[in-house]
Parts: sequence; C-alpha cells; structure tokens
Amino acid sequence: MTESPLRLADDPAAVPIRDAATVVLLRDGPAGPEAFLLQRVRALAFAAGMSVFPGGVVDERDADADIGWVGPPAADWAAALSAPEPLARALVCAAVRETFEECGVLLAGPSAGSVCTVDGPQWADERAALERGDLSLAAMLAQHGLLLRADLLRPWAHWITPLGERRRYDTRFFVAALPSGQSTQDDAGEADTVVWLPPAEALAQAERSERGLLPPTSVTLSEIVGHRTVADVLAAAERRTITPIMPRLDHDPDGIVVVLPDGRRIVPLVPGARKP
Repeated sequence: MTESPLRLADDPAAVPIRDAATVVLLRDGPAGPEAFLLQRVRALAFAAGMSVFPGGVVDERDADADIGWVGPPAADWAAALSAPEPLARALVCAAVRETFEECGVLLAGPSAGSVCTVDGPQWADERAALERGDLSLAAMLAQHGLLLRADLLRPWAHWITPLGERRRYDTRFFVAALPSGQSTQDDAGEADTVVWLPPAEALAQAERSERGLLPPTSVTLSEIVGHRTVADVLAAAERRTITPIMPRLDHDPDGIVVVLPDGRRIVPLVPGARKP
C-alpha cells in the first residue's frame, strides 16, 4: 500500500470548511511558463511534505473595506468565484496577503499601473508580522500608501476538500504573473524548499515519486502545460468557466484514492513513496 498524505476524520460531518485562496505564481522561462512551488515542512498537520502553491485561509481582516483597490470590482469577482461580494473581496485580499507572506511577492502599487518594490529589512519584518497575525494587510498597505492590484490576478479554479478529511477548505485558485522588479524569497516558514519549475517537469517529478502533489495541484499544473507564455495562461483564465470541484475519497489496494467528478482516480503520494 502506498503512503498517503491524507488524514481522515473520525466524524467527517463534524469537520468545518474554511475559505481559502491559492495563487499560481508564474514567470516566463526558456521552455515556457514556470510555476513557483513550496515544499511544505513534513511536520505540518496539512499537506506535510507536499509541493504546493502559495496560499492559505481567509483571515477576517481580509474583508476590510478600507483596503485601496485597483481592478475589477467585488461584484465581478463574486460572479467569477461563486461567492457573495464580501467573501469575494476577502478571497482576493487573502490571495495577495498569502502570496506576500509565503514568497515575498506583493501584488500592490502606489497607483494603477504601477507595482511596488519590497526589498529591505522593513519589508521582511512586516512580512513576518503579517504571518504572525500582528499586522493586517489593510494596515500595511495604508502605511506605505499602496493599492491592492486585484487586476494582476485571474480566477482559475475552485476546489473543495473531500468529505472525510480532517481539514477541509473551500479554495479558490488564482493565477498571476511575477511582477517586474520583484523576486521570490526562499525563507517561507512553512516550506522546506522553494523552486520554480515548468509544470511539465513538476508533473514528471511527481510521476517519478520525487515530488509530492495533491490532486488540485497536479490538475492545475496539467492545465497550464501547453501554454507558451504567462500571457497565454492569463488570457486562458479569462475564457474559463469555473465550477466547484469536490472530489470524493475511495479505497483500493493502493491506499486512499481521490476520485474526481469526471471519474479520474488519483493516488496522492508523498516524495519518495513507493508507487503502485
């Protein structure tokens, strides 16, 4: 039986679902788009040892209406994300906050059409304060006179953790290009390592059991394969019709299997696990 990163709940009906946002951060590479992946610390309670995109749960302060905003209004995001306007706005803010916390990239600028630089020890301190919960995104942006650049994000997918897992999330996936003048950091507290990889290579590493990918991550990477540039991915996002995907869990001789609505069966593997 293969090792599974999934941890099942004793009482599935008692597990609450938390809203979350994930960002597929992309840059153009020699062979096409590359995605930023963090390999999560093995001691974590959720997705230990797995490679994931930056993201996390929505904080109640992400709904702060005072956050300066550039881009599509909350009503447009609500339609794209299948969420009420306040939640849609909070999801976009959570996506920006988590991207800054986990890889040091801030999708914000002093005006429409501009993006800030986030070099220096002050930004590192504020990033750490955000991660601890000592600072809100709204307060940080206001302090620097910055506007959240919602126009740099595109909605991509909507995944809901299967019934039966100990931790469940209602997660909206976004795509975004690495802003010019910014670079990712490799000091995310919940990650052992970080890497930029072409989606096809990340999937090949998972096939060789060298990298662990949960189904939403592997499916998303497979959807990006074939696009020649980051601009092509962003354009494709504009054309996508997003419907919620909630897989179900099943068991077979290979262990716990995630069954997608289209019938595909995926066995999530941690790095180094024996393949079926």
